[in-house]
Amino acid sequence: MMPKKRKSILSITVVAALVLSMFSTAMASAATSSHEPDSKPAPVSKMQTYVNAMEPGWNLGNSLDAVGDDETAWGNPRITKELIQSIADQGYKSIRIPVTWEAHIGDKPDYNIDASYINRVQEVVGWALDADLYVMINLHHDSWRWISTMEKDYDHVLARYNAIWTQIANKFKDAPEKLMFESVNEPRFTEGGTTNADTGYRMLDTLNTSFHHIVRSSGGNNDTRPLVLPTMHTSSAQPDLDALSRTIQKLDDPNLIATVHYYGFWPFSVNIAGFTKFNDEVQKDVTDTFDRVHDAFTAKGIPVIIGEYGLLGFDQHTGVIEQGEKLKFFEFVGHYSRQKQMTTMLWDNGQHFGRTSYTWSDQQLFDMIRASWNGRSSTAETDQVYLKQHEPVQEVKINLHLNGNRFFSLKNGSTALLRGKDYSIRNGVLTLKSSLLTRLTAESKLGVNATLTAGFSAGADWTLNIIQYNTPVLNDAQGTTSAFAIPVTFGGDQLATMEATYANGENAGPQNWTSFKEFAYTFSPDYDRNVIELKPNFFNETKDGEIQLKFHFWSGTVIEYTLTKKGSIVEGATLD
Repeated sequence: MMPKKRKSILSITVVAALVLSMFSTAMASAATSSHEPDSKPAPVSKMQTYVNAMEPGWNLGNSLDAVGDDETAWGNPRITKELIQSIADQGYKSIRIPVTWEAHIGDKPDYNIDASYINRVQEVVGWALDADLYVMINLHHDSWRWISTMEKDYDHVLARYNAIWTQIANKFKDAPEKLMFESVNEPRFTEGGTTNADTGYRMLDTLNTSFHHIVRSSGGNNDTRPLVLPTMHTSSAQPDLDALSRTIQKLDDPNLIATVHYYGFWPFSVNIAGFTKFNDEVQKDVTDTFDRVHDAFTAKGIPVIIGEYGLLGFDQHTGVIEQGEKLKFFEFVGHYSRQKQMTTMLWDNGQHFGRTSYTWSDQQLFDMIRASWNGRSSTAETDQVYLKQHEPVQEVKINLHLNGNRFFSLKNGSTALLRGKDYSIRNGVLTLKSSLLTRLTAESKLGVNATLTAGFSAGADWTLNIIQYNTPVLNDAQGTTSAFAIPVTFGGDQLATMEATYANGENAGPQNWTSFKEFAYTFSPDYDRNVIELKPNFFNETKDGEIQLKFHFWSGTVIEYTLTKKGSIVEGATLD
């Protein structure tokens, strides 16, 4: 992942071949069983067993991969042995240690790696191996920093790449097989101006092939060390999968692993275009992607590691996606990746697991991720119940997604609620009685009045926040394109998304193919300061004149607001 540069992920969907694939498999199985009653399933390959044992995995992001003088250049503290052991203690079985080498490489023709730097990498790798973790190291941001210019500077780039891998291979050739090498992170050649896909595929094939030859000829345990090869961009697009498949077939090595990255359906992943919920389209992107990768590799005996996964909006902050919708995404990704026998490695640049506290910033999210390692968790259509202050309280029905589990209990804190009196459940629908909701909101305070916990026969719990609200009030504002904030009385409500159009109805702001703007990149609520900030990114791509905004809140309330922009001066007013 490239946290210091915005990464554009093109989500590609294909026709659902899964049904046909399952039908064909079932027919083949039936034919085999009728003629060969004693036949057994094909044995799992050594590399598939290896990759299975790596699940789950975690990325030590924004440390040794930082572009700068050392591993603290992007704000994280120095890596410690305690951090690595703490990750193992959380239940992780593998760790990806991204490494950017650029700042630590000497001049041609030798391109010597600074001894202190490669020794530091070796120290961290050693700590991970001591913690009994499978370990992956790579060339990380070197991909876009200099490898990307390969078409223009072919000989220099290839010589530098080869020199680095020759030194890494020699340094680690006696390490145990739990250490694996990944040829390059998210390979691409766009910085060098490459636009022809076939040219890019040929250059990536050259890099992967050269990497393979260097490692295999370096001796020691590198003779059979697992090697991880990426698709172009580590993308799951079919042409990218096909190109890597050809390379792997050519290399004819049983100890190769394919890798792709997955950050979800892009509009949902960054909260743009109105995709605020984990809906059927978002889920279909998961199944289409993993089916495609499975069919290209896993089904053909080539194991797959999802070397990074998460949500792109986390690069802004982890609140870009609403909590319950976020949990449903991670639950389903964990489930479906297991179905397809692919190991997942969570991308964490410091926003999830504290590098010095050794605690999770969002324990509920980790609980959901951890539960997905062995089974499914139950979820619901929402984790928010909005009740308008001073209005009669009605019962609320919530559809549960049991995912094969059974509903067990509903609690308010440690107090068990009574089925029949406080709630009922029938055919997967949980009904919260009006008497319960009236009792929970008796203090008539705005915001979360209570958090109910639904327990199930397996998996993580699901929480329901009982929220009392009033219609938000937006006030007039003045500011500039570099600093503009709308004073807001949120009234207990939370902002879901924002639309922006010009007076003539055209979409305004960045990504003007949609009226719904990207959360946190163009606008962001600040509930502590009671404002909604409009970012310079928004104004940088808007014309002077009147701009109509619509703020959509999770209660269902929509508030309209008018901006007038003239040069760098911005004024805002509520609509009468």
